[in-house]
Amino acid sequence: MILSGTVRSGKGDFSYWMGKLHALYTEKTGVTLYPGSLNIELAAPYDLPLEGVTRVEKEEYGGRVSVSILPCMVSGIHAFIMRTDQNADGSGDHPRTIIEVAAQVRLREALGLSDGDIVTVEVPD
Repeated sequence: MILSGTVRSGKGDFSYWMGKLHALYTEKTGVTLYPGSLNIELAAPYDLPLEGVTRVEKEEYGGRVSVSILPCMVSGIHAFIMRTDQNADGSGDHPRTIIEVAAQVRLREALGLSDGDIVTVEVPD
């Protein structure tokens, strides 16, 4: 499945959590992620599939938020859609039309992206 959306600025919260939970995210994804995400606004809400998703459970780090992680590709770069349970159910900081994508590189820089640019994300069916 191909998702297409518009690059948007975020709040910067993910970079904080990537630093704090660095080892846990590396364990779950198998790679060291750049501490930050690319926010992409889709035209319609997107729900993560039930299969193929890895979880960081809040109990694993003593936190308040669990996160689902879905592998994807952004312009040939292996990446992951990261979504908190609150964002998934519509009670978080982002509506379900926003996906946060993390990779081993800073996607904005690697792909020369700015707010308002259109980007496509390939996700498993």
